[in-house]
Amino acid sequence: MAEADDSASLRRSSSLVAAGIGLSRISGLARDVALAYFLGANAGADAFRAALKIPNFLQNLLGEGVLSASFIPSYARLLDEGRQQDAGRLAGAVLGLLITLTGVLVLVGVLLARPLTAVLASGMTGERFELTVTLVRIMFPGIGLLVVSAWCLGVLNSHRRFFLSYVAPVMWNGGILAVLIGLGASAVLDPAVAAGWGVVLGGALQVAVQVPSVRRCLAGSLRVSRDRDTPGLRQVLRSFGTIVTGRGIVQITALLDLWVASWLAVGAIAAVGYAQTLYLLPIALFGMSVAAAELPALSTMDHRAEERLRGRLELGLARSAFFVTGVTVAYLALAPAIVGLLLGRGEFDRATVLQVSAVLIVYAVGLLPATASRLLQSVLYAADDPRTPARTAVIRVVVALIIAVPLMLSLDRIAVDPSASGAGLFTLADGARFPTLEPVDAALRDGGGNRARLGALGLAVGSAVGAWVEFVLLRRAVARRAVVARLGGGTLGRLLIAAGSTLLVALAVGPAAPAAPLPRLATLGVLLAACYLGACLALRIPEARQLVGHLGRRLRLGGS
Repeated sequence: MAEADDSASLRRSSSLVAAGIGLSRISGLARDVALAYFLGANAGADAFRAALKIPNFLQNLLGEGVLSASFIPSYARLLDEGRQQDAGRLAGAVLGLLITLTGVLVLVGVLLARPLTAVLASGMTGERFELTVTLVRIMFPGIGLLVVSAWCLGVLNSHRRFFLSYVAPVMWNGGILAVLIGLGASAVLDPAVAAGWGVVLGGALQVAVQVPSVRRCLAGSLRVSRDRDTPGLRQVLRSFGTIVTGRGIVQITALLDLWVASWLAVGAIAAVGYAQTLYLLPIALFGMSVAAAELPALSTMDHRAEERLRGRLELGLARSAFFVTGVTVAYLALAPAIVGLLLGRGEFDRATVLQVSAVLIVYAVGLLPATASRLLQSVLYAADDPRTPARTAVIRVVVALIIAVPLMLSLDRIAVDPSASGAGLFTLADGARFPTLEPVDAALRDGGGNRARLGALGLAVGSAVGAWVEFVLLRRAVARRAVVARLGGGTLGRLLIAAGSTLLVALAVGPAAPAAPLPRLATLGVLLAACYLGACLALRIPEARQLVGHLGRRLRLGGS
């Protein structure tokens, strides 16, 4: 009975999170479609992506993942014990400390934008460098607001109000779109600068939309303070400090990605950013949704109840793996059509479509372990073990960099030429100077052709390998707690058979399918989806049967 309740609770909560994340990610795609149209993969696109990444260390250090892991377990336990006033005091103390720390870091970031950019993106020169400095100054306050938004998310999730906190980023993307289209399209501002101001507007809107619900949850118990004697605060600070230390090292190594990428041909930073938007979509929908929905429940569960914990873990891993494996198949088989349909217009030319598609295909290899790792991290956070996820994150990034850097510098000598075919599609770029590090701001176009370099592929390869390493390490850590985590929740073998058979169909039918993105997705995409679902049903994968049953009930209700 408990297992059935857990299954229903998991599906209900994770569906709410997935719905919110889905809407926010769709708005993110709309944002990237607009950015691709106005900026393509040019110097302005690189400057926007780089400038967003530099202040984004605030969100990564102090924001959603860190705050959820350190704040939610203590806050949820106080609520579970009926200590509403103490929970409100804890929330207020955490908010007060966050506002102080974030305010100081935002001020430092604005004042030191030029030296920060010179150090972290030293391969950029001329107009691209100056534009990045300007955007860093503009964006820092907007990213600081996202830290406050993460605090709102922690409160709402602890009260099991999952939808609003995860749909709130729609407002952030909406702010960027509004200013980009309103001021960038009319040439009032440079499109990249307009998008930067949109980050600030979007951050303010994302916080504002959550505040009324947060106030209702706290029911007058919130008192913003910096009182260190608040019940539960010491545990939050201990966890917070450990996770921030780990994330700090991760951020330092992650910023090395930006530093190296800044030396690659113009467009590499933007190409990675576009591919990451599509790569992170299934991780957010099917990994973060399950992990976020489970964290409050796991935090209040008796971890000595190994069978129930194992059951919840298996359910979560199986649910996420079923959907993510299907998305992986779609990316492997249809990446050019997906990228071309979503982004291939305006300044986003055919060469950039092929460049981003190649990066996305490599990223897809790491989707399954990256998604599963989100749930394993929640298990460890709920058990008051923030050190292990922090350590494994550091190892993941270091491994990724060791693999990525030499590959990036070597692959950046290769260009993709959409006017060629067969072996001529990828050629040695004229005048390539790698692996010697020299700025190449004018190197996107070579020899009068329409070609884009492939250096960004190195980052994707490193990321995929790092994702597998992180999963293996987290799995061992969870196993030490007598809970064996199986990738796919015991369905991995059957999922791989379903995926393999679907890819064989793609290889057989693909050459005869239309080449244009929309007709190709409409025909080949539907066929492959039916093949994958049919194979999963034949192999008796529970999530496939539940999905078909749910759709059948919806159709019957609609018909009646």
